[in-house]
Amino acid sequence: MMALFCIVQALVLLVTANGAPVLAGKLLGKRWAWPVDNGITLGDGQRLFGNDKTWRGLVSALGLTGLAALVLGMELLTGVGFGLLAMVGDLSASFIKRRLAKAPGGRIRGLDTVPESLLPVLFLDEALALTLSDIVALVLIFFLIEEFLSPVLYRLHIRKRPY
Repeated sequence: MMALFCIVQALVLLVTANGAPVLAGKLLGKRWAWPVDNGITLGDGQRLFGNDKTWRGLVSALGLTGLAALVLGMELLTGVGFGLLAMVGDLSASFIKRRLAKAPGGRIRGLDTVPESLLPVLFLDEALALTLSDIVALVLIFFLIEEFLSPVLYRLHIRKRPY
């Protein structure tokens, strides 16, 4: 029973960290949407991350995940660290997609969810009391949530794309 509770807690943090930038964008529009990469283009002609990766999204992910951790009875810094690692995973995926010349918002199944879910649960496994099987289950559950929830959020005009 304790393992299930830890998995649910980590899942709440994952959904919060990855949903916060989407909600912030929906609520704030273009306000404070400064790109994390400051418009830097690399030698391959592609942006470092792209316009969709903003400081507003990063700050909202850290702040809301920190608050979610407090609500769940965890340390604030555990939540902030979780949000930071999730965003590092998300930025890593964007970096790789730009190097593969995928358009911003382009989809690569697995790459869009695995780094942002794996990094925080892997590095914070002890703080979250997760086992290796819990980590594998979390990454798989998060992948499935993204697969099935994203089209619904798109139809509700919360997400820009159905994936």
